[in-house]
Amino acid sequence: MRKLVAGITIVGLMTLGGCSSKKADKSTTEVKHVGVLQVVQHPSLDKAYKGFKKGLKEEGFVEGKNLKIDYQNAQNNQDNLKSMSEKLVNEKSDLILGIATPAAQSVANATQKIPTVVTAVTDLKAAKLVNSDEKPGRNITGTTDMVSIKRQIKLLLSIVPKAKTIGIMYNAGESNSKIQADLATAALKKAGVKVLIKTANTTNDVQQVTETLASKVDGIFVPTDNTFDSAASVVGKVVKEKKVPLVASSVDQVRTGGLASIGIDYELLGEQTGKMAAKILSGKAKPANMPVEKAHDMKLVVNKSMAKALGIDPKSIKAPK
Repeated sequence: MRKLVAGITIVGLMTLGGCSSKKADKSTTEVKHVGVLQVVQHPSLDKAYKGFKKGLKEEGFVEGKNLKIDYQNAQNNQDNLKSMSEKLVNEKSDLILGIATPAAQSVANATQKIPTVVTAVTDLKAAKLVNSDEKPGRNITGTTDMVSIKRQIKLLLSIVPKAKTIGIMYNAGESNSKIQADLATAALKKAGVKVLIKTANTTNDVQQVTETLASKVDGIFVPTDNTFDSAASVVGKVVKEKKVPLVASSVDQVRTGGLASIGIDYELLGEQTGKMAAKILSGKAKPANMPVEKAHDMKLVVNKSMAKALGIDPKSIKAPK
């Protein structure tokens, strides 16, 4: 990470800085066509898309002026991902954005030629999207939402220092989630804490999984996971009733139903991705030579209302080193 902001952001009070528009280096009347494929609708991914458009606008690419966006949302349906990817390719988009790993992989399968940027992908190399983060080597680059799992676990254990068992829950079908869950498991075992893992295949399974896990553990960790992010309010209701602290990798999961995170603001990550896309659209760079970027800013976010419901002073929660 290039920069870490250690201050606490209380949910409900955090605001994002404004942005201003400036002319693109290639001032032209040519309209660039950008295709967007998002795997499912939930706050983190929606904000990534919003930020993407903001980043493009800051670099002079404005919808209705010199930019046309074809936005597709697969709603977590594999058939939709395939057909929508093919649609964006057949329409000969100048650039395609894939939001989250399944969408990014679907676009990658559909084209090896059209410049593509991705965001909300934890490990681009593991997802077989790039040769390496430093030298992607293909038609794809973008931003990773990987956070320091060790620091997330340190944060959780600082909140429940006497914890004997910590639960981890995620969708085992999401490769990004499994990578983070494995890292969290290793960190917890190293700390001498027992780990209990539960998985949910769909949002319909989330409530039962959360209730089962929350009744058996002293704290819960949730990685960035599309299934659990989509059901964050359900998770929040359960952990509040069971009075179990939950640390998540997603800031939006914390805002809706968790306690704390040293996580990513997906709107800022999307904005970062939009600026990368602008360089490609302007002819200044090619994906093959653009290193994958990490989030510029990481913040400790605490859900004040959840802390009070759990009997925890939000000011007592600090970002571990």
